Amino acid sequence: MKKYNIRLKELIKPFTKRLFYNLFDEQESETLYLKDTFLEITSNLNIENGAGIWNEFQGTFLTIRKKLDLDAASFLKNDPASTCIQEVYLAYPGFYAISIYRLSHQLHLLKVPIMPRMMSEYVHGITGIDIHPGATIGDSFFLDHGTGIVIGETSVIKSNVKIFQGVTLGGLQVKKDMQSTKRHPTIEDNVTIYANATILGGDIVIGANTTIGANVWITQSVPENSLVTYQTEIKIRPKKNGIH
Repeated sequence: MKKYNIRLKELIKPFTKRLFYNLFDEQESETLYLKDTFLEITSNLNIENGAGIWNEFQGTFLTIRKKLDLDAASFLKNDPASTCIQEVYLAYPGFYAISIYRLSHQLHLLKVPIMPRMMSEYVHGITGIDIHPGATIGDSFFLDHGTGIVIGETSVIKSNVKIFQGVTLGGLQVKKDMQSTKRHPTIEDNVTIYANATILGGDIVIGANTTIGANVWITQSVPENSLVTYQTEIKIRPKKNGIH
C-alpha cells in the first residue's frame, strides 16, 4: 500500500505559524529552524533543490512584509472597531489569513507542489477563511470578520478591495477538464463586496469602484461605478395581546 506521508501535516502547522512570526520578528535561531523544516518537508514531498527554493523564498520576505504592512493599514483605515495597528497584527484573523496567503502564494509562484495548499488549509482551519494560494491579490486587501470567505484558485483581485464574511469567489461549473482554465472572477480596484455575496465564473469582471451588496448572486459582469443590491420584502407589525 502506497504511503502518503500524512504526518507532514504535523510539521506544516508549526512551520506556518513560526514563519508568520519570524516575518515580523526575525530571529536567527527561528530562521535556521524554518530552513531545516522546509528542507525536511520538501524532501518528504520529493521536491528537488529544496535549498535553492528556500533561498529564493527567503529573498522575497521583505517584499511580502511590505505588502502585509499595506494590508494592515487597510484594516486600520476601514474597520471602525480597530483601535491601533498592533491590534491588527495580533488579533485579526483576516490579516492572519492574508499573511499566510501571501507566503503560500510565493511558494506557488516558485512552483512548489502541495506545500502551499497545506499552509492555506492550516490557516483555513483556524480562521474559516479559504484563500487558494494560486489566487492573485493586489495591494491593500481588507477582509472584515472573514469567516466563510472562499477565494478560488484563478481569482484575480486588484488593489484596495474590501470583502466581508461569507463571500464566495467561485467557479460557475465544477469540471475536471477546466483545470487549466480561468474559472473564478476578476475583481477590479476599489470594489467592496458585502456579506454572503456569491460571484461565480471565470469570465466575470466586477468593475472598479463598484459596491456589491449583501446576499447577491452574480453570474454576469458588472460595469464600473455600479451598486448591486438584492431586495426582499420584510414586514414588521406589532403584536396584539402577545399573539402574532
